[in-house]
Amino acid sequence: QVQLVESGGGLVQAGDSLRLSCVASGRTIDTYTMGWFRQAPGKEREFVANINRNGLSTNYAASVRGRFTISGDNAKGTVYLQMNSLKPEDTAVYYCAADYRWSVAATAYNYWGQGTQITVSS
Repeated sequence: QVQLVESGGGLVQAGDSLRLSCVASGRTIDTYTMGWFRQAPGKEREFVANINRNGLSTNYAASVRGRFTISGDNAKGTVYLQMNSLKPEDTAVYYCAADYRWSVAATAYNYWGQGTQITVSS
């Protein structure tokens, strides 16, 4: 079983950049598909990006493609989400997730972090 802890959230202005980190313990990240999801108030949790076990395949939601980049460092047991050109609509709690399956559905992921808040002001 893997434990996930996110960090790096905060309050930023539109156009700024942030990097989220997700540290995995208990298992190495190359055991899993690693994903980032987000949930805004009153909305369902939505897919942001994921990366496969060997780090060679990534997938992004259309709303973040070209602005966000997911990457992993197996030696550090950490997955990152680099977020550039942030917009107010990116405001949400961001969650790191892990599972054996390759999926964009939140329901497919069995392991979750506690989430980190990102607020983007206009």
